[in-house]
Formats: sequence, structure tokens, C-alpha cells
Amino acid sequence: MNGRRPPLFTIPAWVGLWMKRCRIPAFCLVLAAITFVVFHQTKVFDFVNYDDGFYVYHNAKVAGGLSLKGLAWVFSHADCNLYHPLTMLSLMWNYQFHGLDAGGYHSANVLLHTASVILLFLILRQMTGCTWRSAFVAAVFAIHPLRVESVAWVSERKDVLGGFFFMLTLGAYVHFVRKPNSLARYLMVAAAFVMALLSKPTVVTLPFLLLLLDYWPLNRFEQTRSFSRLILEKIPLLVLALGASVMTVLAASKEVAAYADVSLLSRIGNALVSYAVYLRQMIWPVGLAAFYPRPEKGQPDWEVAVSFLVLALITWGVVIFGRKRRWLVTGWFWYLGMLTPMIGIVQAGAFAHADRMTYLPQIGIYVAVTWLVSEWLVNRAAVAGLMVSVLVALMVCSWKQTGYWQDSETLWTHALDCTTDNYMAHCNLGFYFLEEGKLDEAVTNFQTSLQIKPDDLEALNNLGGAFLQTGRLDDAISQYRKVLQIRHDYVPALYNLAVALRQKGHIDEAIPQFQEVVKINPDNADAQYNLASLLFKKGRAEEAEPHYQKVRQIRPSFAEGLFNLGNDLRQKGKVDEAIAQYQDALRVDPDFAPAHVNLGSALLSDRLDEAIFHFQQAVQINPSNAKAEDNLGNAFVQKGEPGEAILHFQKAIQLDPADPWAVNNLAWLLATCPDPAFRDGSRAVELARQASGLAGEDNPIVLHTLAAALAESGKFSEAVETAQHALSLAGAQSNTNLVGQIELELKLYKSGRPFHSPRPNH
Repeated sequence: MNGRRPPLFTIPAWVGLWMKRCRIPAFCLVLAAITFVVFHQTKVFDFVNYDDGFYVYHNAKVAGGLSLKGLAWVFSHADCNLYHPLTMLSLMWNYQFHGLDAGGYHSANVLLHTASVILLFLILRQMTGCTWRSAFVAAVFAIHPLRVESVAWVSERKDVLGGFFFMLTLGAYVHFVRKPNSLARYLMVAAAFVMALLSKPTVVTLPFLLLLLDYWPLNRFEQTRSFSRLILEKIPLLVLALGASVMTVLAASKEVAAYADVSLLSRIGNALVSYAVYLRQMIWPVGLAAFYPRPEKGQPDWEVAVSFLVLALITWGVVIFGRKRRWLVTGWFWYLGMLTPMIGIVQAGAFAHADRMTYLPQIGIYVAVTWLVSEWLVNRAAVAGLMVSVLVALMVCSWKQTGYWQDSETLWTHALDCTTDNYMAHCNLGFYFLEEGKLDEAVTNFQTSLQIKPDDLEALNNLGGAFLQTGRLDDAISQYRKVLQIRHDYVPALYNLAVALRQKGHIDEAIPQFQEVVKINPDNADAQYNLASLLFKKGRAEEAEPHYQKVRQIRPSFAEGLFNLGNDLRQKGKVDEAIAQYQDALRVDPDFAPAHVNLGSALLSDRLDEAIFHFQQAVQINPSNAKAEDNLGNAFVQKGEPGEAILHFQKAIQLDPADPWAVNNLAWLLATCPDPAFRDGSRAVELARQASGLAGEDNPIVLHTLAAALAESGKFSEAVETAQHALSLAGAQSNTNLVGQIELELKLYKSGRPFHSPRPNH
């Protein structure tokens, strides 16, 4: 006997084997679970007024959903100052299935991030052979508060989508390294890299990262003993990165030009400070905000100096100690290198730094720190306790930070709590209040924003919007002109100036503004629609039609645009084409009552029963629709059912007593109905005089009705006099049809006979 007690029970071999096989899936499930715990709350979050409008709810191309046309567009255009067609396609996919339900977009972000987390764990484990360390790195990547901006913000779809393809590229590269002479495996690496570049081109430094991975953990420097071969492998990937860089510069040229006055020295100083700030935020992630304003005079010299010193010391330490600890070299230069395209040397934004920039770069720091701590702490219990403590603390902080992204008010109020002189936060908070109708709060925030940054175009434009909503049209117009003095092609101000001029009644001045908007941005459906409406109103129907057609092309689901195009075609006598437009409008929006009314009117002469159906639909949708009731009356007159017609005319008058045409139509029916049971001359005279008062005493159509009513009442001399006056007015207006009708009726009145309409022939 050796003195040991026998175990209480033994684990069967098959159970041990099963536990070993299930360990990796279990790690993946835990990683997915902690990611879900932090970010599942975003499912009920709204969009925010920070680029989400540009990317989704005001983007006509995204609103078109998935289509071959949309596919062609995203690959041939740069949108939102970036060339990232896969990102835009993914948002189109969301719109196809979720419309403007923000929860669907948020859920897609969370799923993509979760997939990247699991892939990172699997790839790190495959490269290093370390399961727990790889899992911890992936877990920190999953739930660090700096990830919140990338995951909880719909507009940062490019981060999580690009991150997913970045992970696939790493995985494909590890697969390629096992058989480096395989062209098929190399093409898989290139294809995944292209997908990453088409999602977010800031991954252009990935070929350099692959060289770092060759150094550690893949250790290919010793295996190949040919550094030049490793370089040659990366050249095709570098060519792809160069192409993406050129596309990015072209797409962001206007944005870059807007900050051309920021000196190179100032940009370098801000870059050094940003590198250091991201390290501080990684260790102490408090006070995180959606926007960190760049100091007007650049970063303070002492901050630049301290940041440079910190970075230099860390780099020196990595070089010295990294000879035996290669993971320090890979981790640190992963961080420095991947941040380079986003660090601000090429300035393309007003922010000093941004949490989202750390999404992929900080993985390198997580690797270096995890391996370093694991080397120092040899006690497994201590390592496990530290890991759990760190992850719990990060989960709590991230869950709270995620909550700030639930809506625009919460987001920008928190940003103001965390920063000073944040003009962007004041401007966007003001815009939120503007949309909510809280105009005093909106004006206060816009004015505060302008006190901080007097030339901020967005705040100036939004202040004009607040004036516009309060009816201060002159102040609004002045504000928009002030914006255009700073930047003459600023589309929001051009559009809003046109709207303000239109509301003021200055249509001739508004039209050129709308024309300028559609010249700069032909895909602005609202501007195209408003321009078409004003041109149509000014009698320039030929000029209006192409703009209506453009609206239909940009926004096929724009029922009002289809409706107005129908009106335009109908006025030009193209009744069949007008009917098609009204029908399209009703396919888009079956409850669009005006389209039912006008479609019924267009069908009235040839397809009476269909016309009645559409008038009845309009009344069913809106029981207070006086126009539909009036048209129903006309339809039943044509159908030979005067009793029904009278009821609908009376209903129309009840709904809109100021409408002269329903009154006139009832008067005409009571005066000229072929069925004597429904004629009432006295009532017809009363109604005709009422219609004349509403429409104007020199309206030939109403006077024509009054003459018929007087004749039915036996007042033939007055009828003759009134008919002659109507005839004169109709002739002056070149209304030949009415002239012929009055001449026919005038002969009857002179012979002492009233005019009665012929019975409908059905």
C-alpha cells in the first residue's frame, strides 16, 4: 500500500474525451454569451443623429433595398466620403428586411462583432497553441468599453464588417502558411483582404501585420530563412492596399480639403497625443464620448512632449526585451501600425481622436499585455482570478457605456458631461430638440455651439432651421445666406434656403436654389420633388416632368411624387399615362386618398364603375374628404342616379362649405336633372348665388349654372341676361366648349324653355 486513498469515483475515459472535445466550443459559447450580455440592449435602441441619417434613414440608395441597380451603384460611387461598397450593401440588406427599424441594424452589428470575437479566439489559439490566453484576448476585445462605439453605432457597420473580413484574412493566412506554395490558399487570403478593404479601407496596413505575424507567433523567419520571400508574398496584397488607398483619398478629397489649413506639425502633435490617449483609455476607460473636439490651437506642447516620451520609452523597452519575448514586438507594432491610417496625419474629420479607431489596433496591446502578465504570474489561481476580475469590471463599464447610445439625447448629454467646449455635442443635441419640437432648447444649444465655433456650418444651418420652424422666415433666410457665404456649395443650406423662400412666397427665387441642389446632388429626391412642384405651379410642366421622373427613379416608393407626376401628365392630356402613375402611387400606398380621388376623376369619363370604386375608397380612408364626396356626386350623375349624387354633393358641402364647386355641382343637378322628381329651381338659384359668392362673380362656369337655375325657376329674362354675361366671359377665356354649350342653352331661355340634361345612356 502506498498510503493514498482511492478516489471516490473515476471519470470514464469517454467522458474525459468528450469534455476535451467540447472545450473549444464551450469557450466560443462563453465569448458569445458575454458579448450578448453587454450589447443585447442595443436591439431596442434608436438611430442617432450622428451620420445614421447619411448612412440609412436619409439615404435614398439604401432605402432602395437590394437590387441589381443598387449593386451597380455602390460599386461605382463613393458614399459618406468613403469607398466601402460592402458596408453600403449590408445596410441595403438591412433595409430590405427591417426598413427603418433600428433594432435590425443594431442586431446585425452585434452578430458581426460576435463572429469576429470567436474567429479571433480560434485564430490566436491556432497560431500560438495557447487556449486560455487567446480566449482572454478575445474576451477583452469583445467587451472593452472602447468597442461600444463600433458596435452600438449603426454607422460604424464598416468597423464590425471590416473586422469580420479582417479576421477571415488572418484565418486564411494561417491556412496558407501551412502550405505556402498553394496558389488557391493564397487567393483565399487575397479575396478575404479585398472584402475587408471594401468594407473599411483602413485595414490597408494588414500586409505589414502579416509580416509581424511571420515574426511571431508563426516563426516563419526561421522556417524560411529568406526574408525576401516573405516580402514578395505580401507585394500583391500591398498592391491591393495601394488601390484602396487611392480610392479612399479620392472619396474623402472634399473632407480632407476642409481641414487643409491644419498644419502638419499640429497633426503630428495630435497623432502622438492620440496614441497615448488610447493607451490611457484602454487601462482606465472612463469619460468616453461620441465626439472629442480637437483643440482649436492644437494639442498643448507639454501633452505632445509627454506623449512622445511615453511612446518612445515603450518602444525602447519593446526593442530591448522583445528579443526573447517576441510577442511584445508583434503586439506593440500591431498597435502602432494599424492605427497609422486613422491617427490623423491626413486630417479627415474635426475630432481629436475617436474610440472606434481602436477597434482592431488594440488587439495587439491585449496580446502583449496578456502574454506578459501570464509570464509574471506563474500561479494559475492568481492568473484566473485576475482574468475574471478584469472581465467583470469591463462588462459592467461596457454595459453602462452602451446605454448612452440608446438615442441622440442621451448620447450627446453624456458627451457634454465628459468633455468641454464640445460644439458638435451642442449642435447635435440642438438638432435632436429641433426634431422633437423643443425649439427654445434647440436654439440655446445651437447658439452655444456657435459661441465655441462661430463658423460651424452645421450649427449655422440648424439655427436657421429653428428659425424656420418658429416662423421667423427672414431670420432663417439670413442664417442660410450666412452659411453660403462661408461655403457656397453647402447643400443643406441651399435646400433649406429654397424651402424658406418658397414658404415666404418667393417662388422665382426658390427655384434656382433647388436647381443648384439637384445640380450638386442629382439623387436628392426631396429637392427634385420640390423643384418639380414649383415648376409645375409656375406653369412650366414640360420642365417639371423630368424632375418628377427622377424622383420616381430615385425613390420608387415615393407615393406623393408618383401622384404629382400623374397630375402633371393629366393636365397635359396624357390621361392613360396619368392613370398609370396614380395606380403606381396606390400600389406603394393603398391608403393615399388624393390618388384615389384623382384616379377616379381620370376614369370618370370611360370607366365609371372603377371611378366610383376609387372615390369610395378615398371616402373610406378619410370620411372627411370633401373632394371625394364631390367626385362621387359627379359619378352618380353620370350613372343616372341623381338621388345618390345629391347625397354626396350635400356631404361635400357639409365637409367644406367654402368649396364653390360642390355647391355649384349641386345647383346644376337641381336645375337640370332629367328626372323632374329631383329638380328644385328655387333651391338651385340659392345655391348658384352662393357658389358665385365663393368663386367670384365673374366666373363663367358658375354663371352658366345660375342661368340654368333661373330658367328652371321661370325667370327667363334674368336667365338670358346671366347666360349672355357667362358667354362673354367664356369667350374672353377662349373656353370654346363652354361657349358652345351656353349658346345652345341661350336659345332655349329666349324661347321660354329651361335646359334639362339628357338621360345617361348605359
